[in-house]
Amino acid sequence: MLKNTIAFATSIIFLSLLNACDNYSASHLGFSTLEQIKHQGEIKVLTRQDPTTYYEGADGLTGLEYDLVMLFAQHLKVKANFIIPKNFNTLLQQIAENKADIAAAGLTITDQRKQRMRFSPSYQSITEQIIYRSGNKRPRTIADLSNGILEIVKSTSHNDTLIRLQAHQPELEWNLNPELNSDGLLYLVNEGLIDYTVADSHLAGRIKHFYPKLYTAFDITAPRQLAWAMPHSDDNSLYDEVSLFFKKIKQDKTLQHLLEKHYGNTGNLDYVGNCTFRLQMQSRLPTYMPLFKAAAQEHTIDWRLLAAIGYQESHWRSDTTSPTGVKGLMMLTLATARQLGVKDRRDPVQSIAGGALYFKQRLNKMPKRIQEPDRTWFALASYNVGFGHLEDARVLTQNRGGNPDKWLDVKQTLPLLSQRKWYKQTRHGYARGKEPVRYVENIRSYYDLLVWLTEENQIEKNVMSLPAEPAKNKALHFAPPTL
Repeated sequence: MLKNTIAFATSIIFLSLLNACDNYSASHLGFSTLEQIKHQGEIKVLTRQDPTTYYEGADGLTGLEYDLVMLFAQHLKVKANFIIPKNFNTLLQQIAENKADIAAAGLTITDQRKQRMRFSPSYQSITEQIIYRSGNKRPRTIADLSNGILEIVKSTSHNDTLIRLQAHQPELEWNLNPELNSDGLLYLVNEGLIDYTVADSHLAGRIKHFYPKLYTAFDITAPRQLAWAMPHSDDNSLYDEVSLFFKKIKQDKTLQHLLEKHYGNTGNLDYVGNCTFRLQMQSRLPTYMPLFKAAAQEHTIDWRLLAAIGYQESHWRSDTTSPTGVKGLMMLTLATARQLGVKDRRDPVQSIAGGALYFKQRLNKMPKRIQEPDRTWFALASYNVGFGHLEDARVLTQNRGGNPDKWLDVKQTLPLLSQRKWYKQTRHGYARGKEPVRYVENIRSYYDLLVWLTEENQIEKNVMSLPAEPAKNKALHFAPPTL
């Protein structure tokens, strides 16, 4: 008993010393990096604001890296302290200099970076791509890039890639921008201020959703791996815990579900569809926006989600009638309209109010254990195909070894409802199961665009906050080496 008391008292003294001496290494007191993080109750995380990492969404902070870090912090039972350096180069310097515990910022694993920092197991595969703007001639080879201005972010793996390519194409030149991230340079390409940039494929796919004039010319690398970075250390405690965490979320498919959440609808909307949506948003949406907002407020729904449903159903036209007899802006069936108390389906006030109520009913009918955003995706599928067919798909998903509470798994099963082999096993029989999948993915795309177009464009704001002519004044020119 005395030994235990002494040991406990000694631990308290050591922990007190650790708190009192900020500059004193925890390893000197016998504590591992992981123990220190748990004792302090927080993990310091370097990241960057980017549509693929960490950003302010419609419902608060989000992004793949944000979600991963929050899950890891929950795993450790600590808080996450996000640190956003002024630029990408500073981020790399700070993790290499042990200024934070991890860097979760969509970092590509490279041989050069391995010398400065330690990488976790990979969680995503990407390629590096040349991006250009429609209306300009598409570059098809590295040599074609000499016909315009190529600009990339300073200190990224993109620079290393271009240096390797330059060995075979000496006339290749590019500018290094020390201020902007890749999303900022994509904005400059979209605005015609520069001709080309290099972007990772997952970011390019996401940004092109918002900038439909951007196109991919070609890949300049084979698939590369993204991972978290940590300072080099003889202490493996944090690295081992991170490795265990990624092993776990890969095995239980949490990682796969997060990738679906953030990239599941990437590339779902083509150029024509994107531009048509923007035109209708200007010409038709203003008439109905007050109605969407009023109905959404009544049922505690984001009005932009309700408007996205309306666009998918009718392209915001109140006089629409389908061959099957559904009518109005929210395309309600006669039976559904009667159940909702809608007397005139072509009256936009009644139609939008009825559609909002119907969607809310679908949402409330989902089992409470289903969490967002899957809960919303299921409610949308139910709005389209009916609750019974959705439940059939969820049962089939479970029978096939999938998770019936995850949209990623169920959307792979829904198309099977049109095949006799599968629908004969269900309670409600045949359904055109591909339709609700397309329906949900389209609405996700329209919703993302509405959020993007109705909120402050943070990318544009960051670019415009720089001194005039950022591409010219803030870029470092990288010329071919002297031979």
